[in-house]
Amino acid sequence: MPQPPRGIGKGLGALLGGSDLSGLRQPVGYVNKEIVTPQTAAGHRGNADIVRVPVDMIEPNPFQPRTNFDEDALEELADSIRSLGLIQPITVRRKGTDKYQIISGERRYRACRRAALTEIPAYILEPTDQGMLEMAIVENVQRADLDPIEVALSYQRLIDECNLTQEQMASRVGKKRVSITNYLRLLRLPAKIQHDIKVGLISVGHAKVLLSVDDPKYQEILCDAVVRSGMSVRELEAKIARDLKPEASRKAVRRNEALPEAHRQVLEKIGSVMGGSNVKVSRNESGKGSITIRFSSDSEVESLLALLSGK
Repeated sequence: MPQPPRGIGKGLGALLGGSDLSGLRQPVGYVNKEIVTPQTAAGHRGNADIVRVPVDMIEPNPFQPRTNFDEDALEELADSIRSLGLIQPITVRRKGTDKYQIISGERRYRACRRAALTEIPAYILEPTDQGMLEMAIVENVQRADLDPIEVALSYQRLIDECNLTQEQMASRVGKKRVSITNYLRLLRLPAKIQHDIKVGLISVGHAKVLLSVDDPKYQEILCDAVVRSGMSVRELEAKIARDLKPEASRKAVRRNEALPEAHRQVLEKIGSVMGGSNVKVSRNESGKGSITIRFSSDSEVESLLALLSGK
């Protein structure tokens, strides 16, 4: 009978297994938004705000050009919605007294049904009155209680549904064009990071720094590190600068190619907190060696301790 594999030390085991942030990341439910009922439906024509529409009041668009939806991709999106909530609401139009028809977002709608949501965040649109819609959205952007993702989504709606340029939007809402561009760029980030911006786990300043990184997976690793350790924007910039040093990266690649998979995982996990160039693993042919970790601040050591303790 084969012997069960021996486990590695508790600290490294927790490190290689990643850290659980479920206690911090709660699904976005738009709990502060009104739930539509048949009695209130008539009052939501052209509403620029987000409302929650019961699933049984929503029907697909019969003119939807897409007829095939990838099942695996739908299930992945449903898993994301269960974990993070629906970040970007769908858009619907009123049909009759108690029904809404999807204008955009049928894939999100189907995933929400799989995730067993009873209400779906939605914008209600009356396509026949674009001028009123534009006014409503611009007025909505001026509100002080919108989170950065809601602001970005409002700007995107002005582009998609009102055919406004960024310069026109800047004039309408009284903002500089660069500010509008920066908000729109937030929508390029992965859903997990948009969630963390929305609920205040990271700041817009952190998000701007993450946008300097091309790899979405690395963006998520960095975001996790910020949520876990509370590093400042400046500390995040310094970490990325260390991690992305060209010469250090080339040396790390050459060094890592000769390492077994477990050793590379150690480098990756510790490097996600300490910076790839600050972690070195040396190993001889018999398997003996050492792990050297350099740090540049107390916060990095605290982040490493949080990983090792599984927090």
